[in-house]
Amino acid sequence: MDNKETEDIKQQDEACNNQTEENKDTIASNECETTEDNQNSWEQKYATLNDSYVRLMAEFDNYRKRTLKEKLELIQNGGERVISDTLPIVDNFERALSNMESATDVDAIKQGVELIYNQLISMLKQHGVKAIETENRDFDTEYHEAITTIPAPTDDAKGKIVDCTLKGYMLNEKVIRHSKVVVGE
Repeated sequence: MDNKETEDIKQQDEACNNQTEENKDTIASNECETTEDNQNSWEQKYATLNDSYVRLMAEFDNYRKRTLKEKLELIQNGGERVISDTLPIVDNFERALSNMESATDVDAIKQGVELIYNQLISMLKQHGVKAIETENRDFDTEYHEAITTIPAPTDDAKGKIVDCTLKGYMLNEKVIRHSKVVVGE
């Protein structure tokens, strides 16, 4: 081989090495750009998800506060309808009391009080309140409270309610006051 050929090979080898180094630098810079782009992409995704999470938590907190407020208002104003339906009955009682002082007819007073009583019972039924039946019924601890027992007048009256001293009431199938009864034994 000739000097000239050797020199050409060296030049080509150097050019190849230079090009390889340039390629390595380009690849390295591309990799840096790719990792920077990748990191920016992950940061953007993180920021988006974090923002979404914060908004969701704030929305849930607002929902919780709103439902607590509504529940409190419901508890505070829950009896409003019952009270407003009771006020006309109170007005009628007041009229009856003022007329009792000057009235001479006892039957009229009695009839007026019965009308007011029926109005009250009707209003209670509208709101789901009903009396617990006790007459000729078997004693049931879920609805009745025995205040005493007496000897049964007949054999059929054993274990049955003989007398009711205080009526019991249910509100929408839930006992709100047990009937106080006398039971035959």
